[in-house]
Amino acid sequence: MDSPKVTGCIVTFNNMRTIDKAVGSLLEKTKIPFKLYAVDNCSTDGTPQHISEKYPQVEVIYNSANTGFGAGHNKIIDLIDSEYHAIINPDIIIRDDVLAKMVEYMDSHPDIGMLSPCIRFPDGRYQVLGKRSPRIKYLIASRMRGDKPGKVLSEYAMLDKDPETAFDIENATGCFMLIRTSLFKEIGGFDERYFMYFEDCDLSREVTKRSRLVYYPEAVVCHEWGRESKKNNKLRIIQIKSMISYFNKWGWK
Repeated sequence: MDSPKVTGCIVTFNNMRTIDKAVGSLLEKTKIPFKLYAVDNCSTDGTPQHISEKYPQVEVIYNSANTGFGAGHNKIIDLIDSEYHAIINPDIIIRDDVLAKMVEYMDSHPDIGMLSPCIRFPDGRYQVLGKRSPRIKYLIASRMRGDKPGKVLSEYAMLDKDPETAFDIENATGCFMLIRTSLFKEIGGFDERYFMYFEDCDLSREVTKRSRLVYYPEAVVCHEWGRESKKNNKLRIIQIKSMISYFNKWGWK
């Protein structure tokens, strides 16, 4: 059997609320040769069993413990033999063949190592997400954001750029990324010092050391962004630990 053009991976942990929308939309809308993996981090709500039963074309891998986001994605790095690999959150929805659009663009731009789509809320609103590498001032501005982004958050999200045109960025969100599989393997996947949070920022920096990282608005992904770390003290502590690991690695500036 020939290798698929694109592989994808979703790491799950008690995601029954959103998993059908994510997996269902990916399998329905993706027309290019595509293989999807789901790595489950020891869910207790039946998520992996549900995926196996409803979507037999998805290869489900069961972890015996919750190893975190990056380590979960790394679980399949030796299994994939595709040209491109998609890193996908369990709370995304696609409404057209996003992967085909992204592959076509990367095929025509061989200097691009990773592509980030336009991320929107399910109701169509644009998600204001960091596109520059994190800095302390950006993170404070993001944590204290109001209804409208201020000057610092606008700088972090590169809102001075035309959101309808492609442009180079420093940082891509881990909710949906398309990376060349060879580059993902060269980097060694995600840095597993991050249990959750900042692993996407770290991977983005590793990519930009080697190639271009580009925002591509022709591909649109819907993301049910919950910002759980603002509501959950345990997740807030994990986020702070990851932040410290990130700045210790890349510098406090």
